[in-house]
Amino acid sequence: MSYGMRGSRVPSPGAVTAIRGGKRIARLALVSRQNGQILPWVGLMMIPILGLAGLAIDVGRGLLIRQQLQSSSAAAALAGAHTLPDPSYVTVAQSYGSGPGGANPLSGASDVQVTVTGECLTTVTNWGIACLAPTGYNALVVTETATIPTYFARVLGVNNLNISATSTAAMRGSPRAPYNVAIVLDTTASMQDPDTVGNCTSTRVACAIAGIRTLMLDMSPCPSNLTTCGAATNGNVANAVDEISIFTYPGLNAGDAQIDYTQGNPIQSSDITKYMDATGSTYLTVPYYQILPLGSDYRVSDTTKQTDSDDGLNPNSNLALAAGAVSGTGMQALGGVRTYYAGALEMAQQYLAANSTGSRSNAQNVIILLSDGDANAPAADLPNASTTSGVYPSSVNECQQAVARASAAKSAGTMIFTVAYGSNGSPSSSCSTDNGAISACDTLRQMASSSSTFFVDQSSANGGCTNADRPTTDLNTIFGQIAGFLSEPRLIQNGTT
Repeated sequence: MSYGMRGSRVPSPGAVTAIRGGKRIARLALVSRQNGQILPWVGLMMIPILGLAGLAIDVGRGLLIRQQLQSSSAAAALAGAHTLPDPSYVTVAQSYGSGPGGANPLSGASDVQVTVTGECLTTVTNWGIACLAPTGYNALVVTETATIPTYFARVLGVNNLNISATSTAAMRGSPRAPYNVAIVLDTTASMQDPDTVGNCTSTRVACAIAGIRTLMLDMSPCPSNLTTCGAATNGNVANAVDEISIFTYPGLNAGDAQIDYTQGNPIQSSDITKYMDATGSTYLTVPYYQILPLGSDYRVSDTTKQTDSDDGLNPNSNLALAAGAVSGTGMQALGGVRTYYAGALEMAQQYLAANSTGSRSNAQNVIILLSDGDANAPAADLPNASTTSGVYPSSVNECQQAVARASAAKSAGTMIFTVAYGSNGSPSSSCSTDNGAISACDTLRQMASSSSTFFVDQSSANGGCTNADRPTTDLNTIFGQIAGFLSEPRLIQNGTT
């Protein structure tokens, strides 16, 4: 060690080095005494971090299961809507839900509840789909709730997640095509009488063909994505969806076929098809029933409708003209031989069956028969038919024969709609050829596929013929409801009124 000025002591280089090393050791000792102090904080912070991560996992799992629940409620709603207006819609909907015993069980969820509520929605009614008896509903709402147990989120005190899903379905409204439709129209002389009861103020035949126009406007002539169906050959387009044919009764004599619908061009006997027996053999010289074969040119496309005097239909279509689409056209009620439902039904069914082949083999056959009277043709109108057997073809038990022929058509898969237009509801004053008690009203009721496909207008109600399942008022409403029936249930927005 050396001494500086005034006797100050100056550390030697070695001493300085020792002092500096000591300070570093002291600092290291201090740091070493602080090791591990962050670990409690890390431990504390991991709890919420892991909890949030677990919650995210549980929520994600919950969202996935909720999506499955939403699909399940939609399936349940569609299944139940398909059953309306039958009261079993609740049971059917629940059977397709995720509840106990349902067809769509949820994995990872518990306490699944399915609530089904019938609705009578004005919006759906405006589509031509009435609220029908016995339930009085045209739509339903299905709400499903479930509980999902959590795993990671339990550390935050969240033991369960409650989820719910709701779907609403209308009983009709989604296209179900294709269809082969045979319209069988009453053109007896009484159809020239005025309709003074319903909302139509013209003759009965004019009101009937106005209803047919309503039906045509709601059918699909070709796929909806086409702006035009294309050129028609003999009334048919190559890509037809819903095809329509027209029959009339009473049948027409070969020499005086006078159904005029084309402004001065009456149908010739060569244009219509002869009456056939139950085996499909042509055996009568009269009458003829078919007016026009299946065709799909009644509209130019599925989405485009005319807006001028042709009433929205194709003015160049014989089908549209037969329905009075242009002023001065439309089928007339000229009378002729008297009514024989069974013959008209048999002819229509045989024709549909013969034309449900090839590209049309997947089409649903439909018969729509309208009558303002009952079957009462005398034996003279049915050459070669039995006058005693009461079994088709016969001039005895004509109303019951019609029920039997309709039953055979339904067994073959044909859907039958009947429209009682002023029909008599009394068995004692109608169906005069029948030995058993049956009325014209009950004949048409039994011919229909179900009570939901049997329609009654106001004038029929005055004759004692009613149908609580179809509270209709006029033919336009009736044919609009038929068009609505020829569709499938559809999902609609929740909250629709």
